[in-house]
Amino acid sequence: MKKTAVLIYPNFSEYELTTALSVLMQGAKPVSIISIGKEPVKGEAGLTLIADQTIDQINYEEFDSLLLTGCMDIFAILENNKYIDFIKKISNQDNFIIASISSSPALLAKAGLLKNKNFTVGLLEEARITSGLFEGANYVNELLVKDGNIITAWGSAFIKFGILFGKTLDLQFEEGWYGK
Repeated sequence: MKKTAVLIYPNFSEYELTTALSVLMQGAKPVSIISIGKEPVKGEAGLTLIADQTIDQINYEEFDSLLLTGCMDIFAILENNKYIDFIKKISNQDNFIIASISSSPALLAKAGLLKNKNFTVGLLEEARITSGLFEGANYVNELLVKDGNIITAWGSAFIKFGILFGKTLDLQFEEGWYGK
């Protein structure tokens, strides 16, 4: 079974990953935590993770999906093209599935992956518009949007987001664990 890459970066949002990671575990989906370097990465609530692999170490063909979380300042992450290049490379595969929550769809937009795709993003309207990253006509004012193999969500939809990611990956899991 191919793996899901979970890309982490400084100030990543831990809670936005919780349901998705639980669903992946229940579905016996292998996961690899990926970062641009070997140093520990601290999340916005203080949880520190050490990546399983760096972006330079992975074999892209081992992955069929990517999970992205928001962070306190996505615009700082957007300044580092290593993240954008990684997203472009790993997603350049047939039937590749991307789940992107909160502010992280900004990474997809910069990578050109939201062109002609309906999406949502957990950014204030002013930030979304002034960033110049997004196609306004394709923005959907919903908590959770799926267009083809791309799932986007606001951070507050993290439970529904994780469940939809698991269903899109065709995993077997107990949806009742996560409420009604």
